[in-house]
Amino acid sequence: MMAEATRLSSSTGLRALTYTTLIGLLTATGLRPGEALALDRSDVDLETGILAIRQTKFGKSRFVPVSDSTRAALREYAVQRDALRPSRRTDAFLVSDRGARVEGCTARRTFARISCTIGLRTAAGNGQFGRGPRLQDFRHCFATRKLIEWYRVGVDVGREMPKLTTYLGHVDVAHTYWYLEAVPELLQLATDRVGGHQTGGGK
Repeated sequence: MMAEATRLSSSTGLRALTYTTLIGLLTATGLRPGEALALDRSDVDLETGILAIRQTKFGKSRFVPVSDSTRAALREYAVQRDALRPSRRTDAFLVSDRGARVEGCTARRTFARISCTIGLRTAAGNGQFGRGPRLQDFRHCFATRKLIEWYRVGVDVGREMPKLTTYLGHVDVAHTYWYLEAVPELLQLATDRVGGHQTGGGK
């Protein structure tokens, strides 16, 4: 997807740069798409690698730390963005080719077009796109990958779950546990873990 995003055409080249950065950021952090698009420059601390997510869903705000590689990618984006668009029209961190904040509907439509191009969606005609991956799905992938990783290495998922809940901005840990039921591999890992504990307890 990111490779295809680099081929997005625009008058300045900023469109391709912004969408590869958006996809990479969603993959690396599990942010809601709206949260990523709402980031202002002042919300992205490129020195510490902390993102300030303000008054998002359910009125919650939080700080989201990112990895060094993600911080480096965001820093590189900022440098190239400012070189391509030296005149500042918006406080947004992620900027459209016209120098404005990227709108959610535009981002979803562009992502659907990328998905069609690489065969993950089928064009439905009349400018519409069929069913397929959504920007929101990067959030689901982030959460399920983290849970699968924890189960595989033997981490106490019950103890770690509140941390993931806070990181994702869920209002209740039950919303994070939903991923266990939504992904068969996770449900199987959780079942195996419970079975292993029960067997061990009987010895």
